[in-house]
Amino acid sequence: MWFFVEDGRWTAARSCPSALASGTWLLFGAGQRDVVLVRRARVVGQRNLVRVRRVCVLTSSSRILLDAGDPNVTDYISHLKRVIMDERIFINDIIVSHWHHDHVGGVDDVLDAIENGKSCKVWKYPRNDAPEPVLKNATLQELKNGQKFVVDGSTLEVIHTPGHTTDHIVIYLHEDKSLFSADCILGEGSTVFEDLYDYMKSLQLISNINPSVIYPGHGNIINDPKERITMYINHRNQREAHILAALEQHPEETFDEMQLVKLIYKDTPEQLWPAAALNVNVILTKLFKEKKVAKENAGWKYGQTASL
Repeated sequence: MWFFVEDGRWTAARSCPSALASGTWLLFGAGQRDVVLVRRARVVGQRNLVRVRRVCVLTSSSRILLDAGDPNVTDYISHLKRVIMDERIFINDIIVSHWHHDHVGGVDDVLDAIENGKSCKVWKYPRNDAPEPVLKNATLQELKNGQKFVVDGSTLEVIHTPGHTTDHIVIYLHEDKSLFSADCILGEGSTVFEDLYDYMKSLQLISNINPSVIYPGHGNIINDPKERITMYINHRNQREAHILAALEQHPEETFDEMQLVKLIYKDTPEQLWPAAALNVNVILTKLFKEKKVAKENAGWKYGQTASL
């Protein structure tokens, strides 16, 4: 049975319609299979991306919260406190999927809101490219790849999936073969990433796990994980092929990112070219790591024997 809280009213359903996933904080944990969804939708940015926070909460009194959303979101905190009171539960652990503010920003608010805020542990995989976020009410506990949280017979495994960020993790619920993907795989559109080389490896890792369902950090629940992951991989491979083909056609020339955008993104509105140039840069960086392109001065050229 799934329970939905929306506008202060409780609704029960036998299954979770995907339409209810948009704009939802999903309270999630481990144990029995009753899950409470706390719903709040808002749309941000030109990409019309619905922000979603999912936290699993199940029927035992001990719960695990996955991500805490943005700071100072009073509606979310009010819903969370109501669920805690109505269900008579305790959040003993908060797992943060990565450093972005819409995942870690609300941690202090959550700790202020719960009775056991001083004893609740906050877990996060370490960054290797910048200092960690500073929390007012807790010290971050270091997550490790493969670390398991066992609650009432259910096993949640931490899997390091860099690419979107260096510290990004997903959570795999073994008993249900469910994956909580945070920002690695979205329910709509495609994600952004800092390192495409690492990101593609993370996608392949998740594909090998072969989850039965994916609960993303943004957008609708994904009931066809294999197809969605394959689509992500094929889309990126196609972009790579376009860039390699453009460079191969002019093997003696050097191109910067914007020159390649003008060759490849001819049908894209010009105001979107700067964003496209950023995408081209991360693709070229991946190809450089794979020794498929060479870097010369401020530009790039075709060269399968390029060295790192």
